[in-house]
Amino acid sequence: MASPLHAKNEKHNKGNSLPPGLQKKVARTGELPPGWQKKIQVGKPIDREIYSHSKIIVPVDHKGLITVNIDGRIIRLIEATREVVKILK
Repeated sequence: MASPLHAKNEKHNKGNSLPPGLQKKVARTGELPPGWQKKIQVGKPIDREIYSHSKIIVPVDHKGLITVNIDGRIIRLIEATREVVKILK
């Protein structure tokens, strides 16, 4: 049987949200720290919290792709899965 402490740590390791310290920074400044931009890679999904800060540049096309701006980076991704297809800028 897992203790509550272990269950809490497992929850944060799944990558479904930013760590608490980064969540506070985003809440204060409204911007993501530069180090998190480096984690955006082709073939990998963007974290929901990072995606929530995106601005749509080109809406979803017939292939299910969307182009967004996240902190000055232009990214094309599959809308349904948030998987990065191409980093344009």
